[in-house]
Amino acid sequence: MNNYSEHFLMNTEDVKEYAKMVLKYFEMDERLEASEIGDGNINYVFKIWNSDTGKSLIIKQADRLLRSSGRPLDMHRNKIEAEILSIERELAHSYVPTVYNYDEVMYAMAMEDISAYKNLRTELMKGKIFDHFSDNISTFLVNTLLPTTDLILDRAKKKERVKLFINPELCDISEDLVFTEPYNDYKKQNVIPEGNLEFVKKMLYNDEELKAEVGILRDGFMNHAQALIHGDLHSGSIFANEEGIKIIDPEFAFYGPMGYDVGNVIGNLFFTWINKFFVEPDNQEFLSWIEKTIVEVVDSFVKKFSRKYDEEVTFDLYKIEEFKKYYIERVLSDSIGYAGTEIIRRVVGDSKVVEVTSVTYMNERIAMERVLIKAGITFIKNRDQILTGTTITNIVKKLLVK
Repeated sequence: MNNYSEHFLMNTEDVKEYAKMVLKYFEMDERLEASEIGDGNINYVFKIWNSDTGKSLIIKQADRLLRSSGRPLDMHRNKIEAEILSIERELAHSYVPTVYNYDEVMYAMAMEDISAYKNLRTELMKGKIFDHFSDNISTFLVNTLLPTTDLILDRAKKKERVKLFINPELCDISEDLVFTEPYNDYKKQNVIPEGNLEFVKKMLYNDEELKAEVGILRDGFMNHAQALIHGDLHSGSIFANEEGIKIIDPEFAFYGPMGYDVGNVIGNLFFTWINKFFVEPDNQEFLSWIEKTIVEVVDSFVKKFSRKYDEEVTFDLYKIEEFKKYYIERVLSDSIGYAGTEIIRRVVGDSKVVEVTSVTYMNERIAMERVLIKAGITFIKNRDQILTGTTITNIVKKLLVK
């Protein structure tokens, strides 16, 4: 029997014992089952449950090595995730699972089981429609981002949080995968179909204007400690059912530009839309819904952000209408730009999405990837002029009919 006084990577038998002995979430005589359910590259995720009572628990543990490649990684990342989930739950109670415990010896976080919710990316690929999604995700974004800025949060407290959430190793991953490799492939890790190699060279590697704009966005990501952001808010980090959504996996969290979170949400919805356009063009109900949802996410975010700004910002200089207008327009510009970088990196880089990789007919995939890349470029270059949800969807509609 382990005493859990020194870190080791647990297995399914260990976590059952740990849930009883350390967490005391279950009684010692309960018969438990456990399964490792993690499908990511970074941490290990276990579900532990009593099949007689239905009581269950999730334990997420960090190890010293990245599980996909064996690269060393600071285990402090799991504490960051536990902290941000607790903060986000305070700010957006309905959308975040409860964290029960964080163990600094085992680098293990115990949290609420959200098995009643399903992976949003997977559900959208099945053609599931969630009419509540745009309202829920826009509320989550506004409620977790704006209150963590120093427009609202005490300046000293914000500075303490900036220090707490410094996350250099995972930020370094994003700085490379999102803002560097897609535009020069210096590590030779980009994965591009042969039919698109020359297209990518022309459109990405050799476009100096584009790379300058990406440099601006990269600089903002690295240096604009604006809000406490999730840092990896793609549709695989969002779970949904008919009742609502739950947000998980903020291990990439740090103080950065809030538009990065908003842009990740927007960009990943475009993967679903464009995939369905090519693969299921007759599914007009879903295509109409996903287009409408993108419009609503953008417009609802701006509307709710403006309203919350008026309600909670009290500092005189920030309440001046011209400053508010500048601030919101910058957030929206960042959001559109980061939607573009998210789209491009998932198409060109080695961290892809199933909406792209599942298209096995190569001519169809090449055409789809070109639409996505062109959309991403347009978003990046024209982000200051895209002020509404309809504007951004119209850009893509024009690309789809060419």
